[in-house]
Amino acid sequence: MIKKQFPHVPIEFGLFLLIFFLAFTFGCSKKLDSPYDYGNNQPTKSSGQKRTTGKAPATQRPYTIKGKQYTPMASAHGYVEKGIASWYGKKFHGRKTSNGETYNMYALTAAHKTLPMGTWVKVYNRDTRQEIIVRVNDRGPFVTGRIIDMSYTGAKKLGMTGPGTARVTVTALGKAVAYSKKTHEPTTFKPLDYWQGNFTVQVGAFKVKTNAQTYQKKLAATYLNAHIIPYEDYRGQFYRVRIGKFAKLTEANQFSERLMTEGFERTFAVAE
Repeated sequence: MIKKQFPHVPIEFGLFLLIFFLAFTFGCSKKLDSPYDYGNNQPTKSSGQKRTTGKAPATQRPYTIKGKQYTPMASAHGYVEKGIASWYGKKFHGRKTSNGETYNMYALTAAHKTLPMGTWVKVYNRDTRQEIIVRVNDRGPFVTGRIIDMSYTGAKKLGMTGPGTARVTVTALGKAVAYSKKTHEPTTFKPLDYWQGNFTVQVGAFKVKTNAQTYQKKLAATYLNAHIIPYEDYRGQFYRVRIGKFAKLTEANQFSERLMTEGFERTFAVAE
C-alpha cells in the first residue's frame, strides 16, 4: 500500500492551527432559549445509553453538618414523623437549594434532612388543624428537635409565620403523578422509591415548543427514548427535553455523567 506523503509542518504552527480551530468551533455555538442555559448540547456520535451502575447522586449521599452525619433515605414509603416545623424566607430567596433548584420563598417547597428529593409531603399543624402539601427540594433544618423547614408561603398557609414554629405531623405522599388542570397542584401520588422506578436524563428546557421539538428530533438520531415533557410553574410554560430510559436511578445518574463527558453542558437524572 502506498502511503501519502505530506510536507513537514512545524509543531508551533500545528498548535496554532489547533487553537484556532477550537476557538472558531466553540465561538460559533448558538445558545438555545433554555432557562437553565443548556446551550451547546449538540448530539454527538455515541453507542446510545449504556446501562451501568454508578455512584449515588449527590443528594442521596451521606453528608455532615456541624459534626453530625445525615444519611438520606432510599425510599419515602411509609414515612410519618411528629415534631417541630420552622420556616425560612427572604434571606435565602434566590439562592440555590440542595438539589440545584433556586429557592423561591413563594413556592410550596420545604427542606428535610433525609427524605428523598422530590418527595411530596403532607404537613399537618396539630395546633391549628391546618394542613398543606409541599415538595422537598432542600436539606435542613439543622436545629435539634425540628423536622422540616417550610417555605414562607407554606408557613403562611399553616398559620405559623407569626410564632415561627409549629407542632406538626409530616406524612410522605411520594411522587406526584397527576395535577389539577385548574390549580396545577398535585392530586395523585405514588410511593417514591429513589432507587427503583422509571428514570431518564434531562438535557434541556425550552420556552418555545418548536425549539424543543427540533432539539428532540436531533437527539433521536443518536440516543434512545428522546422525548419532551411539558411543564408549567410560576415562571410559565416550559418544554423539557429528556433522553434514555432506566429502571434504576444509579443507571440514569451514570448515563448523565457520561453525557457530560460527551459535550453536553448540563444534564441530570430525573424520575418520571
